[in-house]
Amino acid sequence: MSSGMEIERKFLVHKQIGFKHLAASSSHIRQGYIRAEGATVRIRIRDDKGYLTIKGPSANGGMSRYEFEKEISLDEANHLMELCGPGQIDKTRYLVPVGKHVFEVDEFHGDNEGLVMAEVELQSEDEVYECPDFLGMEVTGDRRFYNSHLRKYPFFIWRTSLPEEYR
Repeated sequence: MSSGMEIERKFLVHKQIGFKHLAASSSHIRQGYIRAEGATVRIRIRDDKGYLTIKGPSANGGMSRYEFEKEISLDEANHLMELCGPGQIDKTRYLVPVGKHVFEVDEFHGDNEGLVMAEVELQSEDEVYECPDFLGMEVTGDRRFYNSHLRKYPFFIWRTSLPEEYR
């Protein structure tokens, strides 16, 4: 179980620059969202484990917010998925170590096919981190790239609004 402030920055990934060969590991993630007022309640199945996550409202341009996460049984996660609203997120997550940090690079599937994003968790909002070559445009705080938004307004609907190298 973990809880506390989550500080992260999000970026689009340049399609022409590879990252998979740098990954230390990868996992398949499927997640859904339960309707909640003022918070995001997420149910996630990552490979063969379940998680319940509650996130508070974003602050500081979308860079920080409170997060509570608890591992739950796979059976509980599957049952809770049935309570989730329509639209699930399906993605493969690659963990890419770069300097002192690990970038989580998500390659989306289904209605969000073609979207590849990277995020790095930080200890403070002004923490310095090494930028790998595959990082592109920063999208921290851009709600279009929140997973909870992508389930309602998938990437295939608005992908043409982005520069070609990110579609």
